[in-house]
Amino acid sequence: MTLHPYDALTPDVVLDALAGVGLYGDGRLLALSSYENRVYQVQLESPHEGHASVVAKFYRPGRWSEAQILEEHAFAAELMAAEIPVVGPLVLQGRTLHDHAGFQFSVSPRRGGRAPELEDEEVLEWTGRFLARIHAVGARRPFALRPALNLQSFGRDSRDWLLAHDQIPLDVQGAWQKRCDEALALIDETPLGRGGADGIRLLRSHGDCHLGNILWTPGEGPHFVDLDDARTAPAVQDLWMLLSGDRAQRNRSLGALLDGYEQMREFDRAELALIEPLRTLRLIHYSAWLARRWADPTFPANFPWFGSSDYWQGQVQMLEEQIEALQEPPLVA
Repeated sequence: MTLHPYDALTPDVVLDALAGVGLYGDGRLLALSSYENRVYQVQLESPHEGHASVVAKFYRPGRWSEAQILEEHAFAAELMAAEIPVVGPLVLQGRTLHDHAGFQFSVSPRRGGRAPELEDEEVLEWTGRFLARIHAVGARRPFALRPALNLQSFGRDSRDWLLAHDQIPLDVQGAWQKRCDEALALIDETPLGRGGADGIRLLRSHGDCHLGNILWTPGEGPHFVDLDDARTAPAVQDLWMLLSGDRAQRNRSLGALLDGYEQMREFDRAELALIEPLRTLRLIHYSAWLARRWADPTFPANFPWFGSSDYWQGQVQMLEEQIEALQEPPLVA
């Protein structure tokens, strides 16, 4: 049986890694929800800078280069210096990124909180203000090394990988490829397809701003965590995943988000036409992500439904729905 690199990441390895940067756990580890990396809450024997516990993130080997990870850390440091509530890595022994037993890892303070109640317009407005502040910092300079979210990277590359690696059952493959090609052709007619982002301002973004990456604390508001997917993207990438429900409900939620956002920063309403293209690209990319990670034992254990004909039939139906959505007028906040 082929071992996965994370098989070597035992509790002792985690504790030894922390001890190597001067943090000593008392033996209590809690694995936090994370599939791409391995993330642990570690209780310390004695507090560090007022923190009784910390969060250690062990990066998936081979996903990002060291320079790309450090670029993420630098972005987090910029945001924190601007007093934006982003949870970034601690500087330990003069560094934010460390090596132990073949793994690269970082350590962040533990922050409590719960998912924000996005049905509450005040919560949405508050979140919008902070997203605008993140983007104001993100627009100061570009990423040099981290990739862009565009039609090629999320759409065509994902489609081509799935087909080249025979990931789609033959009884569904033709229908899926047809719908996928139709959807990508429609996206190619948008700014995401024309030269990457024709006429749309790109900036450093959170990149994966969904409910699970926002911690809400009453009286303090949102804290943004996990910049692991930070990349160059349109500003609307960090807004659309916070919209749910039917079209009327999404319009209301978007209006509240932008009410807050535009108190702090101008928002280009032309980007609203990118919401459904971005949603479609994420749908295609998500299937490719699951397939690419299938050798990691945590994926079959947590996504047992992936890969069946029923799964791919469902993807065909969702692509058909997205093709319709791509041809509808954009949301109007």
